[in-house]
Parts: sequence; structure tokens; C-alpha cells
Amino acid sequence: MTERIVQTSPRFLARITGVFFLLTIIAGIIAQGLISERIIVFSDAAATVTNISTQRNLFELGFTIYLVEMACQVAVTALFYELLRPVSKSVSLLAAFWGLTGCVIKTFARVFYLAPLFVLDHATVLRGFSPEQLQALVLLLLRVNDQGAALALAFFGFATVVKGYLIFRSTFLPRWLGVLSIVSGFCWLTFLYPPLGYRTFPITAVFGLLSSAAMIVWLLVFGVNEQRWREMAAGREPRITQPA
Repeated sequence: MTERIVQTSPRFLARITGVFFLLTIIAGIIAQGLISERIIVFSDAAATVTNISTQRNLFELGFTIYLVEMACQVAVTALFYELLRPVSKSVSLLAAFWGLTGCVIKTFARVFYLAPLFVLDHATVLRGFSPEQLQALVLLLLRVNDQGAALALAFFGFATVVKGYLIFRSTFLPRWLGVLSIVSGFCWLTFLYPPLGYRTFPITAVFGLLSSAAMIVWLLVFGVNEQRWREMAAGREPRITQPA
């Protein structure tokens, strides 16, 4: 599919990438910021269970949106591979593998987001547990979901650094976008040590969001320089050197 898109227009490929990137960000903000953080109270297991029970439909909607987010993230990973392949096929493939690894980890982690519903729906099977213990189990499962998502961010960090390097080396996208991407990737790499990642998350999230917004706007509005993209894809040096 991506090959047919490229044959049609590399700029169109860039804009499709921007669309899926935007959908990924929107879905993540809705699922995490507007649903999960409204329902889950990590400091209070009883309040969390009450919120899940009274807002079950919203909680389940959050799971659905998380899956939509990951589906869009997989699409972004594949499309960026195709978009940056002319710079270096092997390095672009490396970024894609790291990105897909993050997607797999994060998608698997979302199973633990849904798992509390099975605990609450089968309380009779778990009648050996007290209500307080069931509430603690629910919160534990949600913490595993949160930790799994944090682990995925580290792999997204590796992928983002490499994509930034490819963008910087390319002549069909601005170098400053590559610099932003590299810095953003290093910020996400703080989750290699989760305590550091959580402590610096407010700064990381703001910078990551601004970097993503700049990339999305550029891809949607400007796309890529088609002439330079095709010259690089054909293995020729671009006729015009892009300024730093």
C-alpha cells in the first residue's frame, strides 16, 4: 500500500503520515488524560474501584481508544519507515523495529487495564479475598498497565532518536525537525530508569507534545520536497543543499 502511495506522491505519503500521527496523539490524550486519569486514583484503591463500577462504559471506552491509538501508532511507524527509507533503508528499518516493539509492549500492557473488570465481575470466584484485597488487586493490575506503558516509551525513545537522525540527514525535511525529534527521543529514554522517567514526565510530555505538533503541522501543511525525496530514493545527490 505504501509503495502505491509513494508512486502517487511522496508529499501525499508525508501527509498521510501526519494524519495518522495526529490521530495517535488525539487518541492518547483522550484515553489517558480525559478517561484514565479521571477514573484511576493510584493513591486510593477503594475510590478507583468505585469509579470503575459507576463509570464502566467510560472505562471500557478508554480501552477501545487505547487500541485505536496503538493501531494508528503502528501505521505511523510503517509510514515513517517508507518516508525515511531513501535516507538509509537499514537505519529506517531499525527505527521501525524499535517503534513496533514499543507498540507490542504497550498493547500487551493494555490487557492489564481491562483486567480489573474480570476481577470485579468474578468476585464470587475470588470469594477468598476480602473487599479490600480485591480493591488492592484491581489497583495492582492498573499499576502493571502503567508500568508496561512506561517501558514502551523507552523503545519509542530509541525509535524517535533514530528518526530524528534520519530527518536531520535528509534533504527533503527541515533539519530543525530532526533536532527536535532527537531531543524528544532522549527525553523519552528517561523511562529506561522509570523513577527518573516519572519524575521528569511533566517536562518530557510538554516537550514531546510540542515536538510532535511541529512534525504533524509540517507533514500536513508542507509534506516533503518531492524532487529531493525522489533524487535521494534514486541514489542521486540532491541538486540543492538544504540549509541547516
